[in-house]
Amino acid sequence: PTDEAQMAAAAALAQLELKGKGRTGTGQDGVRNQVRKELMAEAAASEKGLSLDTEDRGSSGKEGAAVPSVSGVYFICPLTGVVVRKDQREKHLREAIQEYFSVDPVAASIMEIQTFNRDREKVRVGVETMAKYLDNIYLHPEEEKYRKIKLQNKVFQERISCLEGIHRFFQAVGFETKMLPVPGQETPEEFYVLKEEMLPRLEDLRHYKEQLLSSEPLRAQLDRQLCLFKPSPEAASFELPEDFYNLTAEEIKREQRLRTEAVEKAAMLRTRAMREKEEQREMRKYNYTLLRVRFPDGYILQGTFYARETVSVLYSFVREALRDDWLPFELLGPGGLKLTDENLAFNECGLVPSALLTLAWDAAVMADIQESREEEPASPLKPQLLSRVQTLS
Repeated sequence: PTDEAQMAAAAALAQLELKGKGRTGTGQDGVRNQVRKELMAEAAASEKGLSLDTEDRGSSGKEGAAVPSVSGVYFICPLTGVVVRKDQREKHLREAIQEYFSVDPVAASIMEIQTFNRDREKVRVGVETMAKYLDNIYLHPEEEKYRKIKLQNKVFQERISCLEGIHRFFQAVGFETKMLPVPGQETPEEFYVLKEEMLPRLEDLRHYKEQLLSSEPLRAQLDRQLCLFKPSPEAASFELPEDFYNLTAEEIKREQRLRTEAVEKAAMLRTRAMREKEEQREMRKYNYTLLRVRFPDGYILQGTFYARETVSVLYSFVREALRDDWLPFELLGPGGLKLTDENLAFNECGLVPSALLTLAWDAAVMADIQESREEEPASPLKPQLLSRVQTLS
């Protein structure tokens, strides 16, 4: 059973125990005791799950330990096409962008600005301010004041200098640093000054400005790790690595403690709305989900997805694996529930952190296909996939 099922069962047992002892729980103390009892049962179930999880992690190298269903979460670098583990993603992106400076320093510096500055509002403000600097030079090339930017200027410091990659951008588009005198001051200050050689190339500055404004963060693409397995009774058995979880064991314990303290203060039973909110919080513990689709002939298609991707993505994933992608089919979730709303996210459907789904063909269409063929119809899956079929351990 899942952690949620264990918790629900423990809470139900606690309630039955209260009824068996004749406690009505009508007063404030009764309410507090009942809630405390439920939370203690949940904590016990959670601790048990954590303990088992810790044992599994500790014994992963021992003989007979369960083999993970997938070795981890991987991403594809859009610049190099290299597949890297999740924890190596940012390091590889930095190295790839660094190498790209030798190809296009302007584009590489813009990638740095957009990719490695997390505060999107600061990026937007900084980029718009930089674009204004370039626009002033382009529109007023005769005005020398627009070709100089004081680095200690308050606007520059607050909006621009704080952004990673910004100084490499100024250098790439033709600025250089110079110490220049400032009227009314004895000591000179540092400025960015546009090189003289850039004055005949003002169209380049306009192009750089447009490139800066239209750019987006460079994001590594989630590697689906597509696999095809032979028919197996182990299809519903999943062993997931830590990459699939958004919380560590210590964070889960801390969350449990905070929840207990909150209930002690509130001293009230959880309403349905509160339970639903709690379920939503549970779903956010998972960043990714491992999904398997079992075909009528028993073959199992497996892929890795973001927990917040929609069901439509899974339908597309399956179609791409078919020899004839026009074949109509339905996907059935656990319990045989049809996944008809393709706009729902996986975590909204309860398909996290893993799930086994069933594919059902349109019976009428498949009957017509079988009648039109003299030979037994081949597998609907692409030959290149069938050639790489694996055994599910």
